[in-house]
Amino acid sequence: MNGLATRGQYLFSSADAREAMGVSADAAKLALNRLAKQGLVASPGRGFYVIVPPEYRALGCLPAEQFIPELMKRQGLQYYTGLLSAAQFHGAAHHRPQEFQIMVAKVRRPIVCGKVRVAFFVRKNLAAIPTQSFNTPRGTILASSPEATAFDLVGYQAQAGGLDQVATVLSELSEMIAPDKLEAIAGSAPLPWAQRLGYLLEQAGAPDKAVALKAYVGTHARQVTPLLAAAMAGTPRDETWKVAVNIDVEAEY
Repeated sequence: MNGLATRGQYLFSSADAREAMGVSADAAKLALNRLAKQGLVASPGRGFYVIVPPEYRALGCLPAEQFIPELMKRQGLQYYTGLLSAAQFHGAAHHRPQEFQIMVAKVRRPIVCGKVRVAFFVRKNLAAIPTQSFNTPRGTILASSPEATAFDLVGYQAQAGGLDQVATVLSELSEMIAPDKLEAIAGSAPLPWAQRLGYLLEQAGAPDKAVALKAYVGTHARQVTPLLAAAMAGTPRDETWKVAVNIDVEAEY
């Protein structure tokens, strides 16, 4: 593996390893198993390996952002980094997420590689979601734009740690949000997401970011949606956003 690392190739397939070592497939498999036991390589995907440099030996793998793009490329899958992991790229993750969160088009099992955890979530209209490219030590990775991240956080509130956590992250993420872009992508998400997002942005102290979204909701929303996906009978209503406020949200500043 020294030859691959010398060339800066920290991500490789079993076929790459076989070619680099000049041995049979069985011999390469035995060698890779031995290296894995020594903590020198790890496998976050079938037939896909990473070299684990000394600075990441305690982690037992490369950080997810360093291998996910290549893994997705080799498997021919479209993706983007989302939710709290995307917020972190935008400087808005209040606490480092315990798992790296990826949005994909179809259901996919999570990845466990050493102490690295990668969770996948299905996002409809995946190809329509605006993304940005961020540099990593191994190349670049795609993450949802600030506006798309805001929508996803509201749409996947449980996976993002609950509405208090969502409101906290929105209070920081709002600095990067462009109101017109927020309205432009509203159609790629269910209408209740826009209703909840507008309400939460106002609660997070960023009503100016929700102005264009308010016009969108005013034009399209005909039904009241609960802030938390639960019973809403007898709860107060926010008429601007047509939201039943069935939970008190407290952002952490």
